[in-house]
Amino acid sequence: MSKVKTRFAPSPTGRMHVGNLRTALYAYLIAKHEGGTFMLRIEDTDQERYVEGAVEIINRTLQKTGLIHDEGPDKDGGCGPYVQSERQKAGIYMEYAKKLIEKGEAYYCFCDKERLDSLRQEVGGKEIMMYDKHCLHLSKEEIEEKLSSGVPYVIRQNVPNEGTTKFVDEIYGEIEVPNAELDDMVLIKSDGYPTYNFANVVDDHLMGITHVVRGNEYLSSAPKYNRLYEAFGWEVPVYVHCPLITNEEHQKLSKRSGHSSYEDLLDQGFVSEAIVNYVALLGWCPQDNREIFSLEELVEAFDYHNMSKSPAVFDVQKLRWMNGEYLKAMDSERFYEAALPYLKQAIHRDLDLHQIAEMVRTRIEVYPDIPEMVAFFETLPEYGIDLFTNKKSKNNAQTAAQTLTELLPRLEAQNTFTNDALFEMLKAYTEEKGCKVNYVMWPLRVAVSGKTVTPAGATEIMEVIGKDETIARIRVALEKLEAGQETA
Repeated sequence: MSKVKTRFAPSPTGRMHVGNLRTALYAYLIAKHEGGTFMLRIEDTDQERYVEGAVEIINRTLQKTGLIHDEGPDKDGGCGPYVQSERQKAGIYMEYAKKLIEKGEAYYCFCDKERLDSLRQEVGGKEIMMYDKHCLHLSKEEIEEKLSSGVPYVIRQNVPNEGTTKFVDEIYGEIEVPNAELDDMVLIKSDGYPTYNFANVVDDHLMGITHVVRGNEYLSSAPKYNRLYEAFGWEVPVYVHCPLITNEEHQKLSKRSGHSSYEDLLDQGFVSEAIVNYVALLGWCPQDNREIFSLEELVEAFDYHNMSKSPAVFDVQKLRWMNGEYLKAMDSERFYEAALPYLKQAIHRDLDLHQIAEMVRTRIEVYPDIPEMVAFFETLPEYGIDLFTNKKSKNNAQTAAQTLTELLPRLEAQNTFTNDALFEMLKAYTEEKGCKVNYVMWPLRVAVSGKTVTPAGATEIMEVIGKDETIARIRVALEKLEAGQETA
């Protein structure tokens, strides 16, 4: 076979769905794994669904995910134009449709909407329209007359009623369909635009595509594509149909799910590399069951023969875990820049946000986890004295009150208020008392944060909020403990 060439051919209809991103990713990986070419083609023949600005979204998404095309609208590789509406204006699709008419593999259809509606029938609770080949039998003179009179028409594929059509998919194997089940699909619509199915076949051949990657919802259309390839006498490409992506309830991932598009996920605080990594595993499993991959590592490891036929479940919790792993490994400065808007949502005081960012980096899964986790730096939350009780550190309200009372003058006398200096002072105190460090740290953590779980230890928090705020918060804790003991 010639050099591998794949394509990503999205329709500009809005944000990029996770399924589309996976198609782009798999097409990219198949090409790059074999040292081939990855091409971008814009399929805008369905003008009714066209969304202004959607082409920019496609380009931006490919750029951000690192799926850089070798050939496309902005990189002419000699197969242009790469936008189907431009190809339509050049007359490419009509030219090839007429070639099929000459071969008897397609025909003009002049039936109006009323007649087509009369052919609708219900099969298995679903309304379908199987065209009855009415216009196939028109004479050459009748056709010429209708064309010259300007009667609206479509061009249909001529599928035989007898026999079967076979095709082989790399994932699903050989599929054979009775021709009687295949409709004479429209190739050229009444507005002169090609249908998605026809334009795809013509363009894939003319552009030298060797491997066609798409969702398995197109499996049922593939026999019709093969009939077109055979009608033209063209080589059939390698088909790779990707399994369905479902939500946790095993329903098709829809726009209503809230995490169905790449940009939805970015908005929810996921990082691009984690999204790409996770999407790669929606239907493909490496032989060693490894989970964390850079794009370069995916190129090396990806073998489409290891793809699954079964639907892939989009598990948000698994993506959150994976995103957390990426945040832990991220460069500190890059993390800080991305985390800053979320830190500023919760903290308006003049504190060291760099230091706070480092505290949370290994403890969050997505950026929006940050505000709630750090809000105590801004304002001490309301809390009850029951938080001071901890069996592991052998603490209760009475022991906490004693520890904080004894520590207060030492903290007031402490000149160097850094994490290390504070830890040394507290260590000296524990040696005097003959107790464990945790016995002292537990009441301090609760006093300075109002929480039992924090992104950092007590001394690190104290360094960030400073001496005055630390002492003020310990006094609040002592007042609470004293009031609690009086009411006990």
